[in-house]
Amino acid sequence: MGMSEDFLTVVLIMLVAVLLVLVQQSLRINALWRMVQQFKKDARWVKILEMEKRELRTALRDEKERVEVLEKKLVILQEMIPTGG
Repeated sequence: MGMSEDFLTVVLIMLVAVLLVLVQQSLRINALWRMVQQFKKDARWVKILEMEKRELRTALRDEKERVEVLEKKLVILQEMIPTGG
């Protein structure tokens, strides 16, 4: 019985070692999964911020055009004011 008990002990130790490796791999996969989920959230926010940036640039360009028009009108109005000279 000594040899079969030794054999079973070795097999049990090997099974425990395999189990530990599987647990370690599972923890790594879980960490990777969390990283993937965070990446998805970050990518979503990047898209949202890029859209907002485009909208703000468009609004700024429109506002600059409006200012130019108003400045031209101001120049015309100032030219129309008679100078007391």
